[in-house]
Amino acid sequence: METPANVTREYTFNRTLKYGCNPQQTPASIYSIKGTEEAFKVLNGNPGYINLLDALNAYQLVREARDSLGVPAAASFKHVSPAGVGLAVPLTEAEKKAYEVNEELSGLALAYTRARNADPMSSYGDFAAMSDPVDIETAKKLKFEVSDGIIAPGFSPEALEILKAKKSGGYVILEANPNYKPPEIEYREVYGVVFAQRRNQVKIDQTTLDNVKTNITQFPPEAKRDLILAQIAVKYTQSNSVGFAINGQMIGIGAGQQSRVDCTKLAGRKVTTWFLLQHPKVLGLPFKKEVKKVARVNARVRYIEGDFTDAEKQEWNGNFESVPPPLTQQEKDEWLSTLTGVSCSSDAFFPFRDGIDTCARYGVSYVVQPGGSQADDSVIKACNEYKMVMAFSNLRLFHH
Repeated sequence: METPANVTREYTFNRTLKYGCNPQQTPASIYSIKGTEEAFKVLNGNPGYINLLDALNAYQLVREARDSLGVPAAASFKHVSPAGVGLAVPLTEAEKKAYEVNEELSGLALAYTRARNADPMSSYGDFAAMSDPVDIETAKKLKFEVSDGIIAPGFSPEALEILKAKKSGGYVILEANPNYKPPEIEYREVYGVVFAQRRNQVKIDQTTLDNVKTNITQFPPEAKRDLILAQIAVKYTQSNSVGFAINGQMIGIGAGQQSRVDCTKLAGRKVTTWFLLQHPKVLGLPFKKEVKKVARVNARVRYIEGDFTDAEKQEWNGNFESVPPPLTQQEKDEWLSTLTGVSCSSDAFFPFRDGIDTCARYGVSYVVQPGGSQADDSVIKACNEYKMVMAFSNLRLFHH
């Protein structure tokens, strides 16, 4: 495709926004490319600038996951990166307890339950995205979550009425156009300079796992699913990014760090919290009956972290019928040592083996990354030492 010397693009006004990224950034609005279909319709509420950035990135992610993996997918987005992504994969008994699930869930409700519980504190006030039309079970799950809005390719009449009642009628509901095809070339303006590039339309599927570099060469089917999901997730995460997945769910995403090993450590810290939320002492915390779900989530996470100030600890104690004993470091370490089978995707190569050494602390057994570093041999050696399976995808997935 040739680079044109001059480009003329005509836009059609779509709607005024309350403001841009910040209240001082007015006026703000969105436009459609003249002569093209609209990517979505607003069914309810008044979406903001960041709401729409979240929605359009998140919907691309779940649609791509649905196309590649063939099951319903959901994402929970905050500030243009996923806090969590999930597939319609049945919950383990421990996950049911940790996620407070007592009822049967539809496939889509199951996917959102996984997405929302990857990093529940970060998902507070999320923008949700669904790969499939929203059914009543999914709407009922969302009804009790603190969420800013949702995008999906459709809604059942009952689901739409439930969601319209959220936030005193102000919940943002966007209906994605499933037939919309974005232009092949995308443009962005920064400081008066216009950037143009081909959209990142690469398809992520099992072929990205063919180039295995380690002594152990076989990925189990569940690991292939999780590695594909993790690659799609980091494709729509602010770079640098590293993502960990298991059971059809992202369980730790390290986004937007300048250092790749810092991405890996951040993702690992989130994995630690996710897994410790299933610890028997955490599941058995004796909450008072009046403590609401959001407060229970926050209290559990702070119990795991354990670094209270004296004033905070006194306030925290008020959540419980009796003050629980601390979760000791030894208990944490023993529990975390049982985690295995985690899949890791990195949006660019690991420049040193320290990324793999960090992965090993968080149960990682399977890795996919582009490869191409001068340190590839030492990274492969590290994977072999930890008995990991690693493939080079030859596919960088930076996203900004």
